[in-house]
Amino acid sequence: MIIATAQVQGKKAPVLIRKETVEAMNRGSVIIDLAASTGGNCECTENDKSIVVGGVTVIGKSDFPSDMPADASHMYSNNMINFLKLLITREGKINLDFNDEIIKGTCLSHKGEILNDRIRESLKI
Repeated sequence: MIIATAQVQGKKAPVLIRKETVEAMNRGSVIIDLAASTGGNCECTENDKSIVVGGVTVIGKSDFPSDMPADASHMYSNNMINFLKLLITREGKINLDFNDEIIKGTCLSHKGEILNDRIRESLKI
């Protein structure tokens, strides 16, 4: 899943995802383009429409956040703050404690080594 949100006020949204990229994605992939109203970050985006391109669903819905329940937004923001508290000390230093299962489970790689078991298995390393 890709969530694209890049917009510059008063200008056309920058294209970040070319049609060729969409066509190369796995079937069942989803792109949510929150910049659809200003042209979209994906070349395939159509404003206020959901379309399928080669098995990839492209959702061009700029007002997506307004459809979200406020409680879901608050829960997500609380989760992000609590996650950042694990990663950043009170002094503002990054704390990568790989003995913490949340930090280890969310870290894909560190210092050139793939730490995430799922990624390592999918790459057959």
